[in-house]
Amino acid sequence: MLSDLLPATLRERVAPLLTPHPPRRHRFPGRKPVEDRVALVGIVFVLKTGITWNQLPAEVIGCSG
Repeated sequence: MLSDLLPATLRERVAPLLTPHPPRRHRFPGRKPVEDRVALVGIVFVLKTGITWNQLPAEVIGCSG
C-alpha cells in the first residue's frame, strides 16, 4: 500500500528539490528526523485521503503528525 503512494519515479523527481539535513546539535539535539521517503509518503497519504496532519496514523506511515 505504501509503495503505491510513492512510486520510484515520483521520488526521483522530488529528490533534487529536498534540502540537505542540517547537522544535529550535541547539546539538546531534539528528536531524530525521519527519512525523507517516510515524510513524503506521509504527505502524499494526507493529500490523497483528505485527513488532517494530526490524524495521520503513525503506526502505518512511520511518522507522526
